[in-house]
Amino acid sequence: MVTDIHDYLAEFDDIPGTRVYTAARARKGYQLNQFAMSLMKEENRKRFHADERAYLDEWPITDEQKQAVLDRDYNRLLDLGGNIYFLSKLFSSDGLSFVQAVSTMTGMSVEDYQAMMNAGGRSPEGVRSIKDKN
Repeated sequence: MVTDIHDYLAEFDDIPGTRVYTAARARKGYQLNQFAMSLMKEENRKRFHADERAYLDEWPITDEQKQAVLDRDYNRLLDLGGNIYFLSKLFSSDGLSFVQAVSTMTGMSVEDYQAMMNAGGRSPEGVRSIKDKN
């Protein structure tokens, strides 16, 4: 049984292929998520797509977060504090569906990802711990 909160929260980082959205991750990504939410407004989407770097420079986000946005590296954005529901504003502004965007995060084709999800999702069998894998 884990009694220290830091030990408990560290266990979340040991889940392969999963990023648990903790308070620490929320604090880290607050401004990144605010940027993503700004894309709900059409005028902001137009400004962003006209000059992505200039628009990003208006936000107090890190250079690493900016580069991950420019690269559309959704896994990296999650690592940097992005919340998938806020980031959905980014990929939908690019004309991608949730399934299309998330499939890029798995390394699977859209068709393979959709078939896996329709069949019940990722199997719970296999590697259950990053530490145990190494």
